[in-house]
Amino acid sequence: MLQTVRRAAQVLRLFTPEQAEWGVTEVAAALGLPKSGAHLLLRTLAAEGLLQRTASGRYRLGWSLFELSQTKLETTDFLLVARRVMEQLVAGWGETTHLAVLVDGQVLYVEKLQGDRALEIVLSRVGKRLPAHCSGVGKVLLAHRPWEEVVAIVERQGLPALTPNTITTIERLRAELEAVRHQGFAYDQEEVMVGLCCAAAPIRDETGEVVAAMSLSVPAYRFYPYRQRLTTAIVEAARRISTQLGYDGEGSQWNDTAGSRSRSSARATSGRT
Repeated sequence: MLQTVRRAAQVLRLFTPEQAEWGVTEVAAALGLPKSGAHLLLRTLAAEGLLQRTASGRYRLGWSLFELSQTKLETTDFLLVARRVMEQLVAGWGETTHLAVLVDGQVLYVEKLQGDRALEIVLSRVGKRLPAHCSGVGKVLLAHRPWEEVVAIVERQGLPALTPNTITTIERLRAELEAVRHQGFAYDQEEVMVGLCCAAAPIRDETGEVVAAMSLSVPAYRFYPYRQRLTTAIVEAARRISTQLGYDGEGSQWNDTAGSRSRSSARATSGRT
């Protein structure tokens, strides 16, 4: 039964914006299954509403998944709280904010708000995954996982270079994550996309566990002159969300390095540069 559940999950993960339809033969080849087994899986998932069979006999994702996704969105506390704070950040800075979680060792973007002066960022649409080692939110999320887990992720996925600035060695990644964990924030300095930078900070629940990360993404030419203020803004915004989630700061690694020197002049909602 566990193998069947695993196969069903593998089938569902095949569907992407780039390939939204799959046929029986394609699924069988992709998963190394006999056609009869692939056909049975697809037909069963369609009967449960998780897939939809087209008139041509191919399959698309079913509307039951949309229903389940809405339930997930409406019952995840940090999503509801974070969106309000993200709206304030966007109103104050006019840039783009991202909210992300760690799934299978990758960053999954679960919310994104874009301001009126923001750079268009195609790579980070909601529902998109990216390698964790090269983004600000990814570094934050990895920094709060056990090192053994990070090593396993790297062994499985590697450290692909998205730009010349991307971290590509395990030694450099470890040093970076140790710094992130100590200081309470992370940077992406043109590591995902040349010309784009971000500052990111962790969101904690009432137990102190890091459940998500939030970032403020800015064109590089605006990021470097105002890095201190941007860092203060995102750290304080993440702190505010964490507090609303019930986190009281006990045992935290919040660090005032980013914010103490400019807190009075760069509140999270009044930072337009």
